[in-house]
Amino acid sequence: MESVNVCVIGAGLAGMSAALRTAEEGFSVIVLERGVEQDYLCNTRLTGGAFHVCLSDIQLPADELNNRIQAATEGAAHAGLSSAVAEDARRAVKWLQSQGVRFIKGGAEPHHNFVLSPPSLQRVGADWRGRGGDVLLRTLTSRLANAGGVIKRGHRAHELLVENGKCVGVKGRSEKGEFSIHADNVVIADGGFQCDQELIREHITPDPDKVLQRNARTGLGDGLKMARQAGAKLSGLVGFYGHVLSADALKNDKLWPMPWLDNIATAAIVVDRQGKRFADEGRGGVYIANQIAALPDPLSATVIFDQPLWANQGTSRFFPPNPHLEKLGGTLIRADSIVELAEKLDIDATTLQATVSAYNDAVVRNDFSALQPARRSSAYKAEVIDTGPFYAVPVCAGMTYTMGGVAIDEWSRVLRDDDSIFPGLYAAGGASGGLEGGQSIGYVGGLSKAATTGMRAGEHIASTCRQRVATR
Repeated sequence: MESVNVCVIGAGLAGMSAALRTAEEGFSVIVLERGVEQDYLCNTRLTGGAFHVCLSDIQLPADELNNRIQAATEGAAHAGLSSAVAEDARRAVKWLQSQGVRFIKGGAEPHHNFVLSPPSLQRVGADWRGRGGDVLLRTLTSRLANAGGVIKRGHRAHELLVENGKCVGVKGRSEKGEFSIHADNVVIADGGFQCDQELIREHITPDPDKVLQRNARTGLGDGLKMARQAGAKLSGLVGFYGHVLSADALKNDKLWPMPWLDNIATAAIVVDRQGKRFADEGRGGVYIANQIAALPDPLSATVIFDQPLWANQGTSRFFPPNPHLEKLGGTLIRADSIVELAEKLDIDATTLQATVSAYNDAVVRNDFSALQPARRSSAYKAEVIDTGPFYAVPVCAGMTYTMGGVAIDEWSRVLRDDDSIFPGLYAAGGASGGLEGGQSIGYVGGLSKAATTGMRAGEHIASTCRQRVATR
């Protein structure tokens, strides 16, 4: 049995940050990566590359960022973890820069002030080689090797070793058979559970096959299941980060990860097969995607809008649906009236007309309280749908990563059900919970979460290792 100071499960941004931050302090590290290939696929390689906190510049004062996290999650975020990400997201980026990772200003929006280089915000399909996330992992892999760390590819962990209430290692399987590693500390960083059908069906959607895996399709929730079996606490497993995409993306890889329909959906309406609204579009695209996934039939949603929306919101942001949706083979339905649009969609025309009329009336009066469901208008401005031609796009939920996971504190230490610390066990990035999600489906930012929780895990582990050495 091999013995090391730290065994990290997963070699994405969170795992590599934890591993490298520990290794550069002089402690022995093994990283277990399920992928066999040299350039193993994971969500980090597919990332658009923007480091932000709640779509805000990470250079804002920590107190302001913390307030935005608490507002986005409606107070559901763990207080210490929220403060840690608010305080250290910028420091995590500086640390990555010190390792040779390059960033650029990706656009005029504040949350694009730190984007991985070369940028991949406007790619078509899963074209990731040589782009920001891929270059990031290659850089961290090289730095880890220089610091004496080891990555074992093709090694899948399946059990945590626990003695006297402390995590002391990992069991798993590789192509050579079963293996065991003794470790003073274990870091779970294998991403979310978005590709585990059973967990997704239980917590996210009644029909996982009708939700697009807008990700590397490697997040199986192994770490979460191991932690749960060992007695760790899990956060609420509700919610995922994702976007509203053309339903055709389920069959056409050119339509993911973009173009999104978020910008149109948040300014217009999304209806079900009966022609009724079912979500508060004013909460944003991530929230709408979650509500689409939760429908009894996740492929029964359609975005309804008009010509001004298609000409304006439809062309906004990078790689917009106008004109890319149709160019890439996506369905865009046009009609001269709402009645004709309903007929083309096989939706009851009277119901859809009533839905659009009630919505337009609310926009004109600037009072959305009578709508069912009610709509917020503070973050996303609602626009009337009254100028033909009228449009419809059948949509699906595109899921990038799940927000819930193993409960951790501000130093990424895993918690037990009584909120005590689980000695020797850490979790970081998409495998961890307690920051994002809640009933508001509060989105904070996957890259900032991964880098910060991974870095802080490595720093805390290094500190405890030094203390252990000093007391011997």
